[in-house]
Order: sequence, then C-alpha cells, then structure tokens
Amino acid sequence: MTFTIVTDTSSNLPAPYLKEHSVGVLPLTYNVNGEEFSCLDTEAFEDGPGEAYYAAIKEGTRVMTSQVTPQRYIEFFEPLLKNGEDILFVGMSSGISNSYNSSELAAEQLKAMYPERRIRTVDTLAASLGEGIAVVHAIEFRDAGLSLDETADRLLSMRQSLYQVVLLDDLMHLHRGGRVSAPKALIGTVLGIRPILKGDEGGHLVVCGKTRGRKRGLAVLAEKYEQLVDRDKDQLVGIAYTDCPEDAYELRDTLASIWQPREIMVVRYEPVTGSYVGPGTVALFFEGKDGVRQE
Repeated sequence: MTFTIVTDTSSNLPAPYLKEHSVGVLPLTYNVNGEEFSCLDTEAFEDGPGEAYYAAIKEGTRVMTSQVTPQRYIEFFEPLLKNGEDILFVGMSSGISNSYNSSELAAEQLKAMYPERRIRTVDTLAASLGEGIAVVHAIEFRDAGLSLDETADRLLSMRQSLYQVVLLDDLMHLHRGGRVSAPKALIGTVLGIRPILKGDEGGHLVVCGKTRGRKRGLAVLAEKYEQLVDRDKDQLVGIAYTDCPEDAYELRDTLASIWQPREIMVVRYEPVTGSYVGPGTVALFFEGKDGVRQE
C-alpha cells in the first residue's frame, strides 16, 4: 500500500521537485511589520525578494515567526485521509521549533477520527536541507516499494548520521536570539569573530566553535566535510545560504574537489529558518558515519 509524503517549507527543496514527486508541502508563515507572508512560493523568493528580505533584516527589521498549530496540521492532513491516503509527515527539528510537537498532537487526534488510516510523523532533528535530505530519502524509499512503517523507521535510524554545520556572519544575531550576551556579541563582531554552529543529537543548534574571518570560516566547513563525510554513501549534499550566494558556490566547488557526491544542491534559505540564522549565513548538510552528530 502506498502513502503520501508531506513536509513543510523548512525542507528548502525546490517546489518543482516536490511537485514532481507528489510531496505535499505545508507552508510556514512569517510576519514583517505586521504583514503575514507564506513561504510556499520559495522559487520567487530565490532572487530579488530574497536579497531584499535579508537586507531588511540586516538593517534591523524584525521578523516574527510562530509555530504551526495542531489545527493547521489537521486542516492539511484531513483531506488526504478522507481521500483514503495514509500519511508520512517529515518535519523540522523539535529542537528548533515546537511545530513538530503540534504535528504529533494533530496526528493523534486524526488517528482517533480515521482509525482505518495510518499517520507516521518523523522528527528529522534538522532544518533546511538537513530536513530536505530526509525528504529525498523518503521519496526514494517509497518509490522503491517500502511501506509507510519501513520508510519512517529508516528515516529515524538515519538521523544521527546527518551532520549539519552552520557559519554565521557575526555574534549579534546570536545575541538577538538570546544565545550570547550583548557585550560578548559586540566585542566578537568588532574582532570579526564568526560563530560556527552544529546540530546536536537532540536536534538543537549549538555553538561548536568560532573563527576569525569569513574565508577561514568557509574553510572550516570544508574541513568538516573532508573529515566526516561518508564516502561510501551515494548521497545528496546540501548547501544553504541567506544573502551570500558567492560564498555558497565557492564552498560547493571546494567540496567537489575534496569528494564528489551524487549531487551538491545549493539553495537560498527560505524566510522562516533564514530569519533564525540571519544574513551572511552559509550552512552545510551531509551524511557521515552513524553518531557523527556527537563529533
């Protein structure tokens, strides 16, 4: 029996790819100066609007985001269930947003309403293309004939082998997010210190290092790739950026010279997760050995 894959726009995969592979997409929303926007049209966001969005954040514009409510998940899932479809929801890390918890609450309510149908939710412990890589695997498993439970269980077993490392432009964005004090952020910014974050085993983004200078920061990302990538896997590697495409493509070329995977996908961060990391961010996502998140 087949099933329908659903994800949210945090997965950062191109809309034509998701449509081609019949993946349902729940749009996250964000608020700028009192006006609400949907992340669904990510293709249009890639170019001019994306540049303007991150430029506005750099100038101090406050972007508000909120978790997806259980009711929104119910409204998205229920028509699929009524149509006789089982659902695999592949969502953003519960360590970054409470939205995943809402999806579980919605799933439990819907299971009681539609006992003949199946719903599985998978917390990817990732966001952006980290989540997107999990969605790609889900598509591959489904198309290979795996069942809903087999696909969900495989995704869960792969989570600790997904490595995600993020280079931020300065410490001030971490301060605005409550991660460092104002004096430390100011001093670090003046000194040109770039924080480096990683996804830990619980799906949280944690500071794992700092480097002085942007070029050195990109080199650290490449070094992590060289040291930790699993070269025995036929894998998709992801790079996401906010407003610095040149750095992202430079990193792509460096990674390809170290080891060429099946594909290196480069995308602009969609607005919601992009607002968390801020302007000047470049993030790298790849599969390493099991337990690589503890590195």
